[in-house]
Amino acid sequence: MRVWLPYDSLEEAERRLGGIPDGVEVALFTAQGEPMPASIADVELYVLPYMKDAQVVLERAAEMKSLRVVQTLTAGYENFVPLLPAGVTLCNAAGVHDASTAELAVALTLASGRHLDDYARNQSVGRWAPSLGIALADRRVLILGYGRIGAAIERRLAGFELASLTRVARHAREDPVVHKVSELPDLLPEVDVLVVVAPLTPQTQGLLNAELLARLPDGALVVNVARGGLVDTDALLAETAGGRLRAALDVTDPEPLPPEHPLWTTPGVLISPHVGGPSTAFFPRADRLVAAQLRRFAAGEPLANQIDWEDG
Repeated sequence: MRVWLPYDSLEEAERRLGGIPDGVEVALFTAQGEPMPASIADVELYVLPYMKDAQVVLERAAEMKSLRVVQTLTAGYENFVPLLPAGVTLCNAAGVHDASTAELAVALTLASGRHLDDYARNQSVGRWAPSLGIALADRRVLILGYGRIGAAIERRLAGFELASLTRVARHAREDPVVHKVSELPDLLPEVDVLVVVAPLTPQTQGLLNAELLARLPDGALVVNVARGGLVDTDALLAETAGGRLRAALDVTDPEPLPPEHPLWTTPGVLISPHVGGPSTAFFPRADRLVAAQLRRFAAGEPLANQIDWEDG
Protein backbone atom coordinates (compact mmCIF):
# COMPACT_ATOMS: atom_id res chain seq x y z
CA MET A 1 0.00 0.00 0.00
CA ARG A 2 1.24 3.48 -0.91
CA VAL A 3 1.23 6.39 1.54
CA TRP A 4 2.43 9.98 1.26
CA LEU A 5 4.13 11.47 4.32
CA PRO A 6 5.21 15.09 4.95
CA TYR A 7 8.84 14.48 5.91
CA ASP A 8 12.04 15.64 4.23
CA SER A 9 13.56 12.17 3.93
CA LEU A 10 12.69 8.54 4.46
CA GLU A 11 15.32 8.39 7.19
CA GLU A 12 13.61 11.24 9.03
CA ALA A 13 10.22 9.56 8.67
CA GLU A 14 11.52 6.26 10.02
CA ARG A 15 13.25 7.95 12.94
CA ARG A 16 10.32 10.13 13.95
CA LEU A 17 7.70 7.41 13.47
CA GLY A 18 9.68 4.59 15.03
CA GLY A 19 9.82 2.73 11.73
CA ILE A 20 7.44 2.10 8.82
CA PRO A 21 5.05 -0.89 8.97
CA ASP A 22 5.73 -3.81 6.65
CA GLY A 23 3.95 -3.60 3.35
CA VAL A 24 3.78 0.20 3.35
CA GLU A 25 5.54 2.05 0.54
CA VAL A 26 6.31 5.67 1.36
CA ALA A 27 6.53 8.69 -0.91
CA LEU A 28 7.41 12.09 0.53
CA PHE A 29 5.62 15.38 -0.08
CA THR A 30 6.12 18.52 2.03
CA ALA A 31 4.54 21.11 -0.32
CA GLN A 32 7.62 23.29 -0.07
CA GLY A 33 7.81 23.92 -3.80
CA GLU A 34 8.60 20.40 -4.97
CA PRO A 35 6.29 18.57 -7.40
CA MET A 36 3.89 15.97 -6.11
CA PRO A 37 5.24 12.40 -6.19
CA ALA A 38 4.82 10.38 -9.39
CA SER A 39 2.64 7.89 -7.52
CA ILE A 40 -0.33 10.25 -7.56
CA ALA A 41 -2.66 7.63 -9.05
CA ASP A 42 -1.57 5.01 -6.49
CA VAL A 43 -1.52 6.86 -3.16
CA GLU A 44 -4.00 5.34 -0.72
CA LEU A 45 -3.28 7.30 2.47
CA TYR A 46 -2.19 10.93 2.25
CA VAL A 47 -0.94 12.76 5.34
CA LEU A 48 -1.30 16.43 4.42
CA PRO A 49 1.66 18.74 5.01
CA TYR A 50 1.06 21.00 8.00
CA MET A 51 0.29 24.71 7.61
CA LYS A 52 -0.01 24.52 3.83
CA ASP A 53 -2.85 25.91 1.76
CA ALA A 54 -5.62 23.41 1.06
CA GLN A 55 -5.68 24.40 -2.60
CA VAL A 56 -1.98 23.51 -2.86
CA VAL A 57 -1.98 20.16 -1.08
CA LEU A 58 -5.21 18.94 -2.71
CA GLU A 59 -5.03 20.66 -6.08
CA ARG A 60 -4.66 17.29 -7.86
CA ALA A 61 -7.00 15.29 -5.64
CA ALA A 62 -9.10 14.28 -8.64
CA GLU A 63 -6.09 12.37 -10.00
CA MET A 64 -5.70 10.33 -6.81
CA LYS A 65 -7.77 7.44 -8.10
CA SER A 66 -6.68 5.03 -5.33
CA LEU A 67 -7.06 7.49 -2.46
CA ARG A 68 -8.82 6.01 0.54
CA VAL A 69 -7.75 8.20 3.48
CA VAL A 70 -6.71 11.83 3.99
CA GLN A 71 -5.12 12.58 7.35
CA THR A 72 -4.84 16.23 8.34
CA LEU A 73 -2.38 17.53 10.91
CA THR A 74 -4.86 20.17 11.99
CA ALA A 75 -7.87 19.84 14.26
CA GLY A 76 -9.92 22.01 11.91
CA TYR A 77 -10.76 20.50 8.54
CA GLU A 78 -13.43 22.73 6.97
CA ASN A 79 -11.01 24.12 4.35
CA PHE A 80 -10.16 20.63 3.04
CA VAL A 81 -13.69 19.28 2.72
CA PRO A 82 -14.66 21.03 -0.54
CA LEU A 83 -11.63 19.52 -2.27
CA LEU A 84 -12.02 15.90 -1.19
CA PRO A 85 -13.17 13.24 -3.65
CA ALA A 86 -16.33 11.39 -2.64
CA GLY A 87 -15.80 8.24 -0.63
CA VAL A 88 -12.49 9.30 0.92
CA THR A 89 -12.17 8.87 4.69
CA LEU A 90 -11.11 12.10 6.38
CA CYS A 91 -9.25 11.99 9.70
CA ASN A 92 -8.27 15.10 11.61
CA ALA A 93 -5.59 15.68 14.23
CA ALA A 94 -7.79 15.78 17.31
CA GLY A 95 -5.55 15.59 20.35
CA VAL A 96 -2.40 16.79 18.61
CA HIS A 97 -2.98 20.47 19.35
CA ASP A 98 -4.54 20.24 22.80
CA ALA A 99 -1.46 21.26 24.77
CA SER A 100 -0.23 23.94 22.41
CA THR A 101 -3.58 25.63 21.79
CA ALA A 102 -4.56 25.48 25.46
CA GLU A 103 -1.27 27.14 26.41
CA LEU A 104 -1.86 29.94 23.94
CA ALA A 105 -5.43 30.50 25.12
CA VAL A 106 -4.16 31.01 28.67
CA ALA A 107 -1.22 33.11 27.46
CA LEU A 108 -3.47 35.44 25.47
CA THR A 109 -5.81 35.82 28.43
CA LEU A 110 -2.96 36.70 30.77
CA ALA A 111 -1.17 38.94 28.27
CA SER A 112 -4.31 40.96 27.60
CA GLY A 113 -5.29 41.33 31.23
CA ARG A 114 -1.78 42.23 32.39
CA HIS A 115 -1.12 44.61 29.46
CA LEU A 116 1.91 42.69 28.20
CA ASP A 117 1.30 43.93 24.66
CA ASP A 118 1.44 47.54 25.87
CA TYR A 119 4.57 46.87 27.88
CA ALA A 120 6.26 45.24 24.89
CA ARG A 121 5.57 48.35 22.82
CA ASN A 122 6.81 50.55 25.64
CA GLN A 123 10.02 48.54 25.92
CA SER A 124 10.99 49.41 22.34
CA VAL A 125 11.04 53.12 23.26
CA GLY A 126 12.26 52.78 26.85
CA ARG A 127 8.98 53.96 28.40
CA TRP A 128 8.17 52.97 32.00
CA ALA A 129 4.38 53.15 32.33
CA PRO A 130 2.83 50.74 34.84
CA SER A 131 -0.94 50.24 34.88
CA LEU A 132 -3.43 48.22 36.89
CA GLY A 133 -3.74 44.69 35.56
CA ILE A 134 -6.82 42.50 35.33
CA ALA A 135 -6.00 39.20 37.04
CA LEU A 136 -7.39 35.84 36.07
CA ALA A 137 -8.05 35.30 39.76
CA ASP A 138 -11.70 35.94 40.63
CA ARG A 139 -12.75 36.02 36.95
CA ARG A 140 -15.77 34.15 35.61
CA VAL A 141 -14.61 32.12 32.59
CA LEU A 142 -16.75 30.43 29.94
CA ILE A 143 -15.23 27.92 27.50
CA LEU A 144 -17.27 27.80 24.29
CA GLY A 145 -16.58 24.49 22.54
CA TYR A 146 -15.87 22.09 25.36
CA GLY A 147 -14.06 19.23 23.67
CA ARG A 148 -10.53 17.97 24.11
CA ILE A 149 -8.91 21.39 23.74
CA GLY A 150 -11.53 22.96 25.99
CA ALA A 151 -10.78 20.37 28.67
CA ALA A 152 -7.06 21.05 28.26
CA ILE A 153 -7.70 24.76 28.79
CA GLU A 154 -9.68 24.01 31.93
CA ARG A 155 -6.83 21.92 33.34
CA ARG A 156 -4.41 24.79 32.79
CA LEU A 157 -6.76 27.25 34.46
CA ALA A 158 -7.11 25.09 37.57
CA GLY A 159 -4.50 26.98 39.58
CA PHE A 160 -5.69 30.52 38.82
CA GLU A 161 -8.35 30.84 41.54
CA LEU A 162 -11.20 31.51 39.14
CA ALA A 163 -14.53 32.66 40.49
CA SER A 164 -16.27 30.17 38.20
CA LEU A 165 -15.82 28.13 35.03
CA THR A 166 -18.71 27.39 32.68
CA ARG A 167 -18.54 24.83 29.86
CA VAL A 168 -20.59 25.08 26.66
CA ALA A 169 -20.75 22.64 23.76
CA ARG A 170 -23.10 21.55 21.00
CA HIS A 171 -24.87 19.14 23.33
CA ALA A 172 -25.45 19.35 27.08
CA ARG A 173 -23.98 16.62 29.26
CA GLU A 174 -23.10 15.80 32.85
CA ASP A 175 -19.90 15.01 34.76
CA PRO A 176 -18.66 17.59 34.21
CA VAL A 177 -21.67 19.79 33.60
CA VAL A 178 -21.68 21.13 30.04
CA HIS A 179 -24.35 23.54 28.85
CA LYS A 180 -25.74 23.51 25.31
CA VAL A 181 -25.05 26.37 22.90
CA SER A 182 -28.67 27.50 22.96
CA GLU A 183 -28.14 28.59 26.59
CA LEU A 184 -25.49 31.17 25.64
CA PRO A 185 -27.82 34.21 25.81
CA ASP A 186 -28.55 33.45 29.44
CA LEU A 187 -24.96 32.55 30.35
CA LEU A 188 -23.01 35.41 28.75
CA PRO A 189 -24.12 38.20 31.13
CA GLU A 190 -22.25 36.39 33.91
CA VAL A 191 -18.96 35.97 32.01
CA ASP A 192 -15.72 37.97 32.34
CA VAL A 193 -13.60 35.88 29.96
CA LEU A 194 -15.12 34.08 26.96
CA VAL A 195 -12.70 31.53 25.48
CA VAL A 196 -13.77 30.39 22.01
CA VAL A 197 -12.48 26.98 20.91
CA ALA A 198 -15.46 25.54 19.00
CA PRO A 199 -15.14 24.05 15.51
CA LEU A 200 -16.23 26.15 12.54
CA THR A 201 -19.26 24.58 10.86
CA PRO A 202 -22.22 25.99 8.92
CA GLN A 203 -24.06 26.02 12.24
CA THR A 204 -21.34 27.97 14.11
CA GLN A 205 -20.42 30.43 11.35
CA GLY A 206 -20.96 33.90 12.84
CA LEU A 207 -22.25 32.38 16.07
CA LEU A 208 -20.98 35.25 18.20
CA ASN A 209 -22.94 38.00 16.51
CA ALA A 210 -23.77 41.51 17.66
CA GLU A 211 -26.69 40.28 19.76
CA LEU A 212 -24.65 37.75 21.70
CA LEU A 213 -21.61 40.00 22.12
CA ALA A 214 -23.93 42.64 23.55
CA ARG A 215 -24.90 40.15 26.26
CA LEU A 216 -21.36 40.18 27.67
CA PRO A 217 -20.80 42.59 30.57
CA ASP A 218 -18.70 45.72 30.20
CA GLY A 219 -14.98 44.97 30.30
CA ALA A 220 -15.32 41.31 29.30
CA LEU A 221 -12.56 39.70 27.26
CA VAL A 222 -13.17 37.57 24.14
CA VAL A 223 -10.36 35.08 23.49
CA ASN A 224 -10.61 33.26 20.15
CA VAL A 225 -8.22 30.37 19.46
CA ALA A 226 -10.63 28.48 17.18
CA ARG A 227 -11.56 30.04 13.83
CA GLY A 228 -12.17 33.67 12.98
CA GLY A 229 -15.48 32.89 11.31
CA LEU A 230 -17.09 32.02 14.64
CA VAL A 231 -17.16 35.70 15.54
CA ASP A 232 -18.83 38.50 13.59
CA THR A 233 -15.80 40.72 12.96
CA ASP A 234 -17.77 43.92 12.44
CA ALA A 235 -19.72 43.35 15.64
CA LEU A 236 -16.54 42.62 17.60
CA LEU A 237 -14.86 45.71 16.16
CA ALA A 238 -17.81 47.86 17.19
CA GLU A 239 -17.68 46.55 20.76
CA THR A 240 -13.91 46.87 21.11
CA ALA A 241 -13.54 50.21 19.29
CA GLY A 242 -15.91 51.72 21.81
CA GLY A 243 -13.92 50.23 24.66
CA ARG A 244 -16.76 48.15 26.05
CA LEU A 245 -15.13 44.78 25.33
CA ARG A 246 -11.55 43.58 24.93
CA ALA A 247 -10.32 40.84 22.61
CA ALA A 248 -7.32 38.53 22.33
CA LEU A 249 -7.40 36.83 18.95
CA ASP A 250 -5.24 34.09 17.46
CA VAL A 251 -7.65 33.86 14.52
CA THR A 252 -9.50 36.48 12.54
CA ASP A 253 -11.99 36.86 9.73
CA PRO A 254 -10.60 37.65 7.22
CA GLU A 255 -7.31 35.82 7.66
CA PRO A 256 -4.58 36.86 7.30
CA LEU A 257 -5.88 40.14 8.63
CA PRO A 258 -5.09 42.88 6.08
CA PRO A 259 -2.52 45.45 7.28
CA GLU A 260 -5.06 48.26 7.01
CA HIS A 261 -7.75 46.50 9.06
CA PRO A 262 -8.83 48.60 12.07
CA LEU A 263 -8.58 45.65 14.48
CA TRP A 264 -4.78 46.03 14.37
CA THR A 265 -4.94 49.45 16.00
CA THR A 266 -7.99 49.09 18.21
CA PRO A 267 -7.09 49.63 21.90
CA GLY A 268 -7.72 46.54 23.99
CA VAL A 269 -7.27 44.14 21.07
CA LEU A 270 -4.31 41.73 21.09
CA ILE A 271 -3.64 39.70 17.93
CA SER A 272 -1.38 36.72 17.28
CA PRO A 273 -1.05 35.26 13.75
CA HIS A 274 -2.86 31.91 14.08
CA VAL A 275 -0.10 30.17 16.04
CA GLY A 276 -2.20 28.09 18.44
CA GLY A 277 -0.97 24.83 16.95
CA PRO A 278 2.60 25.41 15.76
CA SER A 279 4.89 25.06 18.75
CA THR A 280 7.46 22.53 19.90
CA ALA A 281 4.57 20.55 21.41
CA PHE A 282 3.20 19.85 17.93
CA PHE A 283 5.92 17.60 16.53
CA PRO A 284 6.01 14.68 18.99
CA ARG A 285 2.21 14.56 19.16
CA ALA A 286 1.80 14.71 15.39
CA ASP A 287 4.38 11.96 14.95
CA ARG A 288 2.60 9.73 17.47
CA LEU A 289 -0.69 10.19 15.64
CA VAL A 290 0.80 9.48 12.20
CA ALA A 291 2.66 6.41 13.47
CA ALA A 292 -0.49 5.02 15.09
CA GLN A 293 -2.59 5.69 11.98
CA LEU A 294 -0.01 3.97 9.75
CA ARG A 295 -0.07 0.90 11.97
CA ARG A 296 -3.86 0.80 11.91
CA PHE A 297 -3.97 1.33 8.15
CA ALA A 298 -1.43 -1.41 7.47
CA ALA A 299 -3.31 -3.81 9.75
CA GLY A 300 -6.71 -3.02 8.25
CA GLU A 301 -7.95 -1.63 11.57
CA PRO A 302 -10.36 1.31 12.03
CA LEU A 303 -8.61 4.66 11.99
CA ALA A 304 -8.83 7.24 14.76
CA ASN A 305 -10.38 10.71 14.40
CA GLN A 306 -12.66 9.89 11.47
CA ILE A 307 -14.87 12.80 10.40
CA ASP A 308 -18.34 12.37 8.87
CA TRP A 309 -17.60 15.14 6.38
CA GLU A 310 -19.96 13.93 3.67
CA ASP A 311 -22.86 14.31 6.07
CA GLY A 312 -21.99 17.98 6.69
